[in-house]
Amino acid sequence: MTSTALYIDRCLAHLGTGVFASVFCDFVEALGIDQIMVFSVGQNGATCMLSRHFSDSKLADELATLYLSGGYLSDPLLQELLAATPDTVTLRRFEDVSKNMTPEYRQAFFDKPGLSAKTTLLAVGVDLRLFVSLYQSASLAPPPDPDLSVLIGRLMLLHFDRQLQSGTPVVLDVLSVQERTVCLGILAGQKAERIAADIGGCVSNVVEILWRRSPSGLICT
Repeated sequence: MTSTALYIDRCLAHLGTGVFASVFCDFVEALGIDQIMVFSVGQNGATCMLSRHFSDSKLADELATLYLSGGYLSDPLLQELLAATPDTVTLRRFEDVSKNMTPEYRQAFFDKPGLSAKTTLLAVGVDLRLFVSLYQSASLAPPPDPDLSVLIGRLMLLHFDRQLQSGTPVVLDVLSVQERTVCLGILAGQKAERIAADIGGCVSNVVEILWRRSPSGLICT
């Protein structure tokens, strides 16, 4: 079994790289988390940085889409995140904020998907304000260790801050290698044939990836 220290070391070693999302999710899953969702929130809206359900990817996509389409405006922690001091990570448990949830919000994001527990980190840097939410399905599951949870929030903040400094669009980090190559190729103005050659496939592969990641779907996994 991989030790917690080794998981953390792997995350630190890959901060700001395309490998980070994979090793980070391995770490989170090992802590007994069923789903992780990370959103960057500002005055102009919300962006999905990472969304992963470890046994039901479709559910993660559905919840992230619902949150981005306006659900985040009803998040009971939204104003606290927007007002938080930079360079801080604050932990909030489900029971701390459930009384402030609207019935519609609770039904959509907890009751209907069967997620009975949530730990949220409000991770705030100079340029980023992140909701890092850790969900558990089992009602009797022990909550993740608070110190490790805060460390998870700090790792997310360090990683995406470094991504911003590198100039690579941060939302691309959670894509697969092929998906990231296609997106970067499009941003660089490359033709589909060139992109297909870069991913070792054909034009139809490029079209399939674009369809999978179109606005009608979701740009994070």
